[in-house]
Amino acid sequence: MTDLYAVIGNPIAHSKSPLIHTAFARDFHQDISYERILAPLDKFRETVDAFRLRGARGANVTVPFKFEAYEYATKLTERAKASGAVNTLRFDGGEILGDNTDGIGLTRDIIENLGVQIADARVLLLGAGGAAFGVVGALLEQRPSTLAIANRTHEKAAKLVAKYSDSVAYAITFADLLRQQFDIVVNATSASLSDELPLISPSNFAPNSLAYDMMYGKGDTAFLQLAKRTGARAADGVGMLAEQAAEAFFLWRGVRVKTASVITMLSQG
Repeated sequence: MTDLYAVIGNPIAHSKSPLIHTAFARDFHQDISYERILAPLDKFRETVDAFRLRGARGANVTVPFKFEAYEYATKLTERAKASGAVNTLRFDGGEILGDNTDGIGLTRDIIENLGVQIADARVLLLGAGGAAFGVVGALLEQRPSTLAIANRTHEKAAKLVAKYSDSVAYAITFADLLRQQFDIVVNATSASLSDELPLISPSNFAPNSLAYDMMYGKGDTAFLQLAKRTGARAADGVGMLAEQAAEAFFLWRGVRVKTASVITMLSQG
């Protein structure tokens, strides 16, 4: 019996998740079917309910529904509780387990695939929206020396930092970035969607720093172009996409997959 999974979002046509999970299933001999589902903006719950009635075993959730998925779940993993957002659902009878694999996807890509250590690094996270909420906990688990969260409005960044009191995280506005340098700069804003540049200065990149854009499929975004001009190493979110999918696959199937071939496939277009 083929098990049914999907990615749910709005928009959704651009999603690479079906390619990724189909490749995982093929390479590791798992009998699954995986599709894209466009959910109306005001009907996320109804869309997932209908999918579950088809016998679905799980779903990935993308923008703009990660906070609604958090509310939809009947049980949450610790990392989902910490982030307040859910990107992976597992259906088991009446139980709906909500997880967030974004953070582990990001840190695994930075450390294992890119070979950059987060421990003791000065880290800057640009943005305080849903993408940022999903990764702060995982970044802090790697014990950076500092984690600055920069946002246009201080209030929103401070709200995110408050979830991790007694940590090295602190909130600033983009205007506060002057004269601060960082070893790892992660762009979690939506600026790259329209190829705009976050309000960041070349001086914010320390020598030999890593610039990481969580956006993927856009080539060298304005953020990555700026980083390269400073001599920083630049990476987009393809590796994170593959790694967070691998963690979701493990949650669903209990199989720990390798991501190298999928990352290569995604990087080649």
